[in-house]
Amino acid sequence: MKKKFIEVEAKTTQEAIRIALEKLKVKKEDVEIKILREENKGLFGMDGAEPAKIKVIIKKKPDDCKPKS
Repeated sequence: MKKKFIEVEAKTTQEAIRIALEKLKVKKEDVEIKILREENKGLFGMDGAEPAKIKVIIKKKPDDCKPKS
């Protein structure tokens, strides 16, 4: 069974999105992206003080929602 969502942390939000899409093997238009935490630069603008964290949820497609008989 394919995962329906994934949470990813990375240096930037864009990097986290790219990683999540690769892991789920889906396109950006097939998912809902929730930003749980923006990246936070460290002292003097250094990267990595606090990574970005996102949750990517696969949207249901119309053919996944079949009416019950």
